[in-house]
Amino acid sequence: MIANTVVLALLAASVTLATPIPASSSGSSSRRSSGGSHASSLQKYTHFFSAHSSAAKSILPRVAATLDLPAVSDITSISHSSSDDATTFTRPIYAGNAIATVRAGKDIPLKVVTVRATSFAPLSGSGKEVSATEVAPVEDEAASSLTKHLETSVSTSDRPDLGTAKKVVSGGRALKNKETFQKTLDPLAEVLGAAVGASRAAVDAGYADNSLQVGQTGKIVAPELYVAVGISGAIQHLAGMKDSKMIVAINKDPDAPIFQVADAGLVADLYEAVPELVEKLK
Repeated sequence: MIANTVVLALLAASVTLATPIPASSSGSSSRRSSGGSHASSLQKYTHFFSAHSSAAKSILPRVAATLDLPAVSDITSISHSSSDDATTFTRPIYAGNAIATVRAGKDIPLKVVTVRATSFAPLSGSGKEVSATEVAPVEDEAASSLTKHLETSVSTSDRPDLGTAKKVVSGGRALKNKETFQKTLDPLAEVLGAAVGASRAAVDAGYADNSLQVGQTGKIVAPELYVAVGISGAIQHLAGMKDSKMIVAINKDPDAPIFQVADAGLVADLYEAVPELVEKLK
């Protein structure tokens, strides 16, 4: 396994640099130079990790391109061979219907990787201590002249964070509008102590904020309980929640694809079923 981990904060993305390369490693100078002059400050590291967050998906490919290196995204497992200095990853492709195995050999001096956090168990307290260092943003006058910051809008909620919540209640396009979405799902989420999510169709229709989108192009979640309300179960949505421990689906269409992955399903009108469920849970 990879050791000697150093944790940094990079532009709001949690980034890990791991396994320093010994200065005496044979052939290290030629391997380090392949990343270009930008890699000089990182040449003692072999791995650059980040959670597969929205920020990281935007930043890490640019980091890899700047260093003239390939990047491996959304990995679900990792193994490292010290004998040949190669790291093997697995990552889902085709909306999770296939798993690709990617091997990064010693000819790649710095492996740039994003990790699907829900595929790994939390680190126990007995692990090796690591130090965290905050990195100040780089001031670039040329770049700053091209853009102008207008405002920062931050949404706050007393509910658990969607990405790490143990319980999630998600709604789909069947909820008609934003007001109905909130009126129907908020009481259920409140009584369950759950985070609220949404399908892409619901987000595109303006029912919910983009930060609540669950799916291939949204957040990947794997809670202990996932309640899908009025969600048909498009393959893009399933890719973001099918690893949930318990999936409950409420939909009036008995042929909805969501029932194929659900552990428990209720074929009913959600406007009748959800309020009744809330009353019984109180």
